[in-house]
Parts: sequence; C-alpha cells; structure tokens
Amino acid sequence: MDLHNRYPSVADLRKRAKRRIPKFVWEYLDSGTGTESTKALNRTALDRIGMMPSVLDGEFTPDLSTRFLGRDYPVPFGVAPIGMSGLMWPDAEGHLARAAARAKIPYAISTVATQSPEDVAPHLGEAAWFQMYPPRVPEVRRDMLNRARDAGFTGLILTVDVPVASRRERQVRSGLTNPPRLTPRLMGQVALRPAWAWQTAKRGMPHMRGLDKYTTAATANLPPTAHMGYILRTAPGWEYVDWLREEWDGDFMVKGVMRPEDASRLDGMGVDAIWVSNHAGRQFDGAPAAIDALPAIRAATDKPLIFDSGIEGGLDILRAIALGADFVMLGRAFHFALGALGPKGIDHLIDILAKDMASNMGQIGARDLRSLPETIRLDRL
Repeated sequence: MDLHNRYPSVADLRKRAKRRIPKFVWEYLDSGTGTESTKALNRTALDRIGMMPSVLDGEFTPDLSTRFLGRDYPVPFGVAPIGMSGLMWPDAEGHLARAAARAKIPYAISTVATQSPEDVAPHLGEAAWFQMYPPRVPEVRRDMLNRARDAGFTGLILTVDVPVASRRERQVRSGLTNPPRLTPRLMGQVALRPAWAWQTAKRGMPHMRGLDKYTTAATANLPPTAHMGYILRTAPGWEYVDWLREEWDGDFMVKGVMRPEDASRLDGMGVDAIWVSNHAGRQFDGAPAAIDALPAIRAATDKPLIFDSGIEGGLDILRAIALGADFVMLGRAFHFALGALGPKGIDHLIDILAKDMASNMGQIGARDLRSLPETIRLDRL
C-alpha cells in the first residue's frame, strides 16, 4: 500500500488518529485552552502568509538541508516534546526517538514523558534534547540535568511559558486525570479502540516514569489538568536561566518566547537558541499567533530561532523559515502520525513534510532554504 495515496497530508493522519485512539486521549492531544481561539488563530495566521510564485526557473532539485547549532540536518524540522507522549500511543517516546535517529533529525523528550531519560537512552541519535519544566529544588534540578546528560541528551530546553497549570476544558470534560485512571467511563472509550487497547495492555497504563524517584504524597488531590510536574516545578525568574546556563555545558534553548524584549534579554544571557512558541494554544487563550510574533523577535536578536505552534505541513515550515526561523519543531503532527499508523506513521510524516517542502520550493523557485522569497500578506492583496 502506498501511504501517500491514502494519507497524503497531516490532515489525513489527524483524521485517522481520531478514529484509532480513545476520546480522552484525543482530547488531551488535540485540545487547546479556553475557547481555543489562540489554537485557531495559529492556523488562520499561517494561512495569511504567502510567497509569490516564480516561473522559468528551469529544472532543479530543492536542497532542504540546513545547519543548526553546529550540526547539519537533512531537513529543517524535528520532533517537539509533548507531555505524556506514551498516552497517545504506547512506547511513543521510543518510537519517536528511533525514527528521529534514523532520519538524523532532533528528538526532544519532555520532563513529564511516560519514559525516563534512561529508558530512551539506547535509542537516541546525535541530536537529542531534554525539555525541562523547571524544578523548584536545586538538588532535583541537578539530578535531572545529570540524568539527561548521562543518558546522551546534548541539548537542554527550558520551557518558560507554563508558570501555572492551564485549564484545558476539553481535557477536563473528557474525564482524563493525571496519572490516568481507567474509570468505567474511560474503559468504555478504550473498548471502542482495540488497536490502542491491545498495545497499551501489553505495556500497561502510562505514567511519568522520569519523575518516579521524586514522587511524594503531595500528588494527592491535584486538579485534573495538573500532575506531579506541578508539584516539583516553579515559575522561573531570570536568575533561573543564569543558574541553568552555569550548570549545563551543552546547547541551551529557552522555549515559549513571544516578546522581542524577552528575546533581547535572553540574547545576552548565554542562551544558544530562542524558541518562539505560544504552546500551540494550550496555555493561554489570549495570546497572538506565534507566527505573527516571529518577525519582531527575529529583528530583536541574532540568536538562532526555533519555531512551533500550528505547523501542519511543509508549506508552514517554509513560512516560518521565511519569516526568520532557523528551525521548526512539530509535536501534535508526530503524534497524529503515531495514532494513525503506529510506528510507520512517523517515517511517513517525515516523508510528507519533506515532499511538501520540495514541491512548494519548486513553485516559488527556491533552490535552497536561503533563497526563499519574501513573504506577502494574502489578506492585503
């Protein structure tokens, strides 16, 4: 079966994933917060960005490769961290790490993943990033950093846009709790998704294995969208960035930046890359679209920029790069691929994105990522 004939886009993978994973899992993966206006705005804003088609450029094969943080990559995108990744598909972290290593693209694991740094260590490629929700206690911070370093993670991501738990009303309505408890209501949803149920039964219900050694009785009576990570972590200040830069000797990225003045301040603090993101609309429903914030941040700093939020295809990746991003990360899309097709879905998604990029570069006459044309606002023509 040619997967490109049946599932030629991220939208096709999303549609199939919704039919294959339980509703409470789907609501966790797909939801934003509030009325989800920021989630929708990310998509609308990306659709407003165009590039003028070019003609008579002759035959050429677009070069998708890029150099980022001292490494060469065949494509300018990677796997973004998502908490409780293994809830979406059993062994998600392992599948994603192995696929990313094969494709030679970055893989990022969350602090609140369902596998620990030690679990995924045998599967990591050269570009492995550990995403840290900032622990309050210095001893826990150091221990996490040491574990990530020893496991083979070369990059550290500090996520700064989650100072408090978001509400994510769709997730609450679904009945999902952290850690997941299979109530009769959820069991009914699981029964309707046999492939997910069978794979999950073989591995057991997922939980945040990386936090097991820090677990205390304080996790009792947490609100449904919170979890052990909220007990451990703090809302960091600027001094936290200084502390981490001093403690971590690898690449250091700060994720969740939306204001140019914040990017300028980080520029002078030894950060290696700044990650522009509104958390895909999952934290604050009054934020602007991340893509609209990108040009001003690009103007405010010379640091490499990573972008996420709303990316659904190769054209979106090109839009972000044309507006100043150096690298793009996708989270939901990779989990749609897993939910839709299991492990083979990851390789298929990477192929979808690369083919979509190449096709669009042919239309705009861009032989490589450095020759993308200026963007135009399609709503202003």
